[in-house]
Amino acid sequence: QVRVLESGGGLVQPGGSLRLSCAGSGRIFSRSDIAWFRQAPGKEREFVASIGWINTSYGSSVKDRFTISRDSAENVVYLQMNSLKPEDTAIYYCNTNPPGNSWGQGTQVTVSS
Repeated sequence: QVRVLESGGGLVQPGGSLRLSCAGSGRIFSRSDIAWFRQAPGKEREFVASIGWINTSYGSSVKDRFTISRDSAENVVYLQMNSLKPEDTAIYYCNTNPPGNSWGQGTQVTVSS
């Protein structure tokens, strides 16, 4: 089972930036594809971005605005979010990809003027 701790969320104005961090533990984390997901109020959880050893993948709504990266030595996966929009407001979670059954608490991102 992978344990993760998401951080870096906050309140930001439209057009602003945030960087989220996902700190993971264990060999499973370091050997797995890791993804960011998000869930807005009243909506289903959706895929945001994923990263393997080299390859990355993005949801259509965030492509060209968000960048996922990983520091394998530190077991951390980052999500750099630029040009944020109000519709990016959600709780952001990280997990393996495909996701396991256990989820962290997530980190709240609110985009509002």
